[in-house]
Amino acid sequence: MSTGKPRSAQKERFWRQTIEHWQQSGRTVRGFCREHGLAEANFHAWRRTLVARDAQAMSFAAVDVLAERSAMQMAQASTAALELVLANGRTVRVGAGFDAATLQRLLPLVEDLPPC
Repeated sequence: MSTGKPRSAQKERFWRQTIEHWQQSGRTVRGFCREHGLAEANFHAWRRTLVARDAQAMSFAAVDVLAERSAMQMAQASTAALELVLANGRTVRVGAGFDAATLQRLLPLVEDLPPC
């Protein structure tokens, strides 16, 4: 829902850079915010806002076509409707009939998890 206020490109740029810096830091949100004098609530609100904006702006997704697949990969692919490879290297396989809203809420959480 629009509040009637124009978007601030400067604020969006600041929060995109801040969130990227946090992701690279390996710190918890709480620790990062404390260290940088940021309100945790603002951090979370902007992270949600930017995820939503990016989802709206996405018009296509890059696809890599693999020439050969192992038997295991073929079996996994046959049960998944989509396979997403995230920037952090994690793979998410989504079965047919998935709930898009649930996936949209899940992806930011999976991207934020530290490596296994």
